[in-house]
Amino acid sequence: MSNLKGQDLLRNPFLNKGTAFTKNEREKYDLTGFLPDTVRTIEEQEKLAYSRSKDFETNLEKHLYLMNIYDTNRTLFYYLVGKHVVEFLPIIYTPTIGDAVINYSKNYDTPKDAVFLSVDHPEDIKKSIQESLKDLDEIKLIVVTDGEGVLGIGDWGVQGVDISIGKLAVYTVAAGVNPRNVLPVVIDAGTNNEKLLNDPLYLGNKHKRVTGKKYYDFIDKFVKISLELFPEVLLHWEDFGRGNARTILEKYREKICTFNDDIQGTGVMMNSAINAVARATNIPVKEHRVVIFGAGTAGIGVTDQIFLEKVRNGLSEEEARKQFYLVDRQGLLTDDIVDLTEGQKKYARSKNEFKNPLKDLAEIIREVKPSVLIGTSGVHGAFTEDVIKAMSQINERPAIMPISNPTKLCEATAEDMIKWSNGRALVVTGSPSDPVNYKGVTYTIGQANNALLYPGLGLGIIVAKSKIVTDGMLSAAAHGIASLQDLSKPGAPILPPVAKLREASKLVATAVVEEAIKEGLNRIPISDAAKAVENEIWEPRYM
Repeated sequence: MSNLKGQDLLRNPFLNKGTAFTKNEREKYDLTGFLPDTVRTIEEQEKLAYSRSKDFETNLEKHLYLMNIYDTNRTLFYYLVGKHVVEFLPIIYTPTIGDAVINYSKNYDTPKDAVFLSVDHPEDIKKSIQESLKDLDEIKLIVVTDGEGVLGIGDWGVQGVDISIGKLAVYTVAAGVNPRNVLPVVIDAGTNNEKLLNDPLYLGNKHKRVTGKKYYDFIDKFVKISLELFPEVLLHWEDFGRGNARTILEKYREKICTFNDDIQGTGVMMNSAINAVARATNIPVKEHRVVIFGAGTAGIGVTDQIFLEKVRNGLSEEEARKQFYLVDRQGLLTDDIVDLTEGQKKYARSKNEFKNPLKDLAEIIREVKPSVLIGTSGVHGAFTEDVIKAMSQINERPAIMPISNPTKLCEATAEDMIKWSNGRALVVTGSPSDPVNYKGVTYTIGQANNALLYPGLGLGIIVAKSKIVTDGMLSAAAHGIASLQDLSKPGAPILPPVAKLREASKLVATAVVEEAIKEGLNRIPISDAAKAVENEIWEPRYM
């Protein structure tokens, strides 16, 4: 098993089995007297752990309980969460992870194998990463955040580390990425959150965010050292601020194996949803007119991915661009508005297209007549009854997808959208939604949960040892889950349920490997993509 013995073995979460150590193992590894006499199987441990999880009243308490198991027995953690993935995925990641981030400094107990890099000490980057590798094997995947744009809750500084830890946990739960091949990293660049700066408990740098050259030099050094240590690693950027996220992605995406889940992952998920909408409505992808409400990082990312899909389906770039209408706090974005981001400028409409500036969402819908409405704004309740009815008057089956999360930031509830559209809306939400019963039909609500996509995407990239992550690979990922969707039944969900997470991840990973081979980006020879994916999948079993 290892050269560790006694308490050192019990303190290693990758090797610890707790009460599952057999009598022989206890004797061999000097564990006699360190454990109660009874030997339990992992199945018995899981049943007890699951039963205990019912004792906690709040989801945050459940999250902290599960992460304590993560800290002490990584195999049991993944076995337990995998057995109850529909119930526990929202506990270990969104939406509960938002509460965990907010309360991180107050609840801090251990670093959970994360690497903390301070922008004030770039000289420590290499040493910090190397010191973290004592219990790990080859690092194939790094998830890094700087905590500036956490979910829809903003700048939480170093407390965003929980995002990197949680994201990697989902990679393992959903796709079977080996937890000894991953590294969570947080870059502490300071924070502009006054609440944190004035909080005596806050664990991060208590200064305003570092920006400009010093910040980007630090990012560059981190990238170079990561590739020096792990030449074939996949760098996954998560929850960076709006401007930095796109700047970093554009700088590195053509040079190294990297992607940004907020910009690309959410977009690819919605690309998959758009293809499902096309099948449900019998209207081709290239003919759908789309309003994006919330033109930030996620909104532009969604627009970019659907735009590329339209081009793949036969439109010119100019034709495809004309089918998007972006709405932000200024109203419908037009080219005369100052301070538009580069992403917004690409899709801004001509100021001469409309007689008057359009501010009200329902008014915009009646004017431009979209078939698809996507919400990435974090503005709770923005999709009012007037908005839903406007979509329903224009379309027989309006596609309405408020995907902001957590739930308290969602633009509309599934129940309201079904009711206000008289059961005709094709609904996708960002957080889990209960089925809606309306006029004798049970509507199962699809969730735009990136967990259906990015773990399989990452696994496929790891398997292929891809040189870069291309738009073709992202499109392949979007189509990878298509076979799981049965849209023929009344009330059927637009996207597969979370219960099919493992199945979805395998399909996505296989599609990504095949595309990497097709584009000549794989760094190792692969004759059978599905078999190569299967061989890479880690299962939570005691050694």
